[in-house]
Amino acid sequence: MTKKHDEPESDRRGFLKCMAWVGTGAAWTMTSGVLKGMPIEQAARSGMMGHSMEAGGLRFVQISDSHIGFNKDANKDVTATLRDAVAKIKAASEQPSFVLHTGDLTHLSKPEEFDTLQQVLTDLSVPVFYVPGEHDVLNDDGKSYLARFGKSTKGSGWYSFDQGGVHFVGLVNVLNLKAGGLGALGDEQLEWLERDVKGLSSSTPIVVFAHIPLWSVYPEWGWGTDDSVRALSYLKRFGSVSVLNGHIHQVMQKVEGHVTFHTAMSTAFPQPAPGSAPSPGPMKVEADRLKKILGLARMSFHDVNHPIAITDVPLENEMNAAAGAAQQVVVDNFNFAPATTAVAVGTTITWTNRDDVPHNVVSSEKKFASPVLDTGEQFSHTFDAAGTYNYYCSIHPKMTGQVVVA
Repeated sequence: MTKKHDEPESDRRGFLKCMAWVGTGAAWTMTSGVLKGMPIEQAARSGMMGHSMEAGGLRFVQISDSHIGFNKDANKDVTATLRDAVAKIKAASEQPSFVLHTGDLTHLSKPEEFDTLQQVLTDLSVPVFYVPGEHDVLNDDGKSYLARFGKSTKGSGWYSFDQGGVHFVGLVNVLNLKAGGLGALGDEQLEWLERDVKGLSSSTPIVVFAHIPLWSVYPEWGWGTDDSVRALSYLKRFGSVSVLNGHIHQVMQKVEGHVTFHTAMSTAFPQPAPGSAPSPGPMKVEADRLKKILGLARMSFHDVNHPIAITDVPLENEMNAAAGAAQQVVVDNFNFAPATTAVAVGTTITWTNRDDVPHNVVSSEKKFASPVLDTGEQFSHTFDAAGTYNYYCSIHPKMTGQVVVA
């Protein structure tokens, strides 16, 4: 994406180029001002969360959009999928420093929904930091939310804290929504933000988290924040700024200067890609596909001046596939789906290009390479040795994927 954060993007293909499914959470590491991420499940498997931190390193987890109380066809048991997220976090041999929840804890702001959310997350042994979503402030302008989760915050729930040399800022942009649904921060919060970061060194890594994206993802659906330009102006002097959001229930990312924007998938249900449906809202998929769509994601900042890399890891992967079984990866909307496939030794994977432009499949370690695949063409490779195999499309290098063979 090359648009400014305050400019609408009307090219749906452009959006789909940088969109990928993500689900229950991601483990994050901040080292020397560079933020890197990995799916919680893979972090536990690789030992990222089981080794002592590097000097200055910081690991945390982001989850979003739990929508406790939702029980429609898109997901009739959102509490169960939130518990799946908690289980992934707890499965790590060493716990992250804390968890960020980027809003829509509940679906209707009911006391019993907040109760359930707290009961589930109490199972974690680490602190949880929250910002509200619009579904958390439906009945009383957020008073119930503040009583439970915002006792030490400012205004309607904004605050900041420092951890491991990183300055974290939690913002609230779900009160006083603008016509069309755009988020709003408001003068009082913006003035506080300016004061909050004024005394920080420009070399301080900044992580901002709020519910609604702080860039104009799709204004037609209210996917943006009306006064985000002013907020971001206070952050331009910093060399590393990461903005984490939820709300749109899918991963999209953009880099502008030293600011990297990232939105996360819901733990509850998917939403359609921008412009691909008449309106946003819960998107029903086949029951046997839900957890595959809700999976996990590896998120890596290889360099603060380049976009975040997203690798999808479904909740239900193919790790238990028998040796010799065939697995499918679809190339569509400038993504490999699933972007990470876990298989047994001896498995053959077939990539099928369903896009209307040519792609190829090239191993980063030069283990395999496909010819150029036009629409409908396929490429297969059998994985005879255990290991992690990274690959990409050399025609569109931002398209990346991974095969984990065990």
